[in-house]
Amino acid sequence: MFSLYYTALKSLAVKETNRYLRIWVQTLVPPVITTSLYFIIFGNLIGGRIGDMAGFSYMQFIVPGLIMMSVITSSYANVSSSFFSQKFQKNIEELLIAPVPTHIIMWGFVIGGLGRSLIVGTFVTIVSLFFVPLQVHSWIIIIVTLLMTSTLFSLAGLLNGVFAQSYDDVSIVPTFVLQPLTYLGGVFYAISMLPPFWQAVSKVNPIVYMISGFRYGFLGVEDVSIVVSLIILVGFIVVLYSVCWYFIDRGRGLRS
Repeated sequence: MFSLYYTALKSLAVKETNRYLRIWVQTLVPPVITTSLYFIIFGNLIGGRIGDMAGFSYMQFIVPGLIMMSVITSSYANVSSSFFSQKFQKNIEELLIAPVPTHIIMWGFVIGGLGRSLIVGTFVTIVSLFFVPLQVHSWIIIIVTLLMTSTLFSLAGLLNGVFAQSYDDVSIVPTFVLQPLTYLGGVFYAISMLPPFWQAVSKVNPIVYMISGFRYGFLGVEDVSIVVSLIILVGFIVVLYSVCWYFIDRGRGLRS
């Protein structure tokens, strides 16, 4: 039985990986180019006028946030588009009747999102080395935060794919929800710079905790306690995983 489940998970993961590698010009290159423009515009051109932030140059300060932003968008987009495509083409029904648990189906898609986001994140990090030297405060925090954030938004993309009824529905959430939350999550500024009221409002945004934790791994500075950030991440992962499992297991919006 274990061998059957392993084979099913491996097949799904390989299929998802081959999918984004086959069209790498569309899946891997654009986020790297977009983030490179952020480095040039905000880091080089504007950063010199802003000065230091939290004891680091502005460029050093925004690099972790820009890497995390590319990871978030890549993991979300990969899973939401892939799952909806299979649902739209009626291929998802073959997975639902297969003798494998829902957990295996979910992790097959999540691994695809993880893989794509980690590759994009690595490329963006390499590009950042052309602008600032690499500084690492804690590799463990970087890796843990990166994996948890990628998993979280892969699950969020999966949930979007479950409920989406058209390709427009797949793009609505990233455009009108994900992107604003990311920009307001402390990528380009420290939350501590805001007035107390807006600091409290910002802490309602879950992306604040992810960027804060990731920045702590690089620079050792944080807007929110790293322990709180990790607890928030775990909590969101558990909730989203449970919700995704519930709807996929019952075939909500998936079975004709």
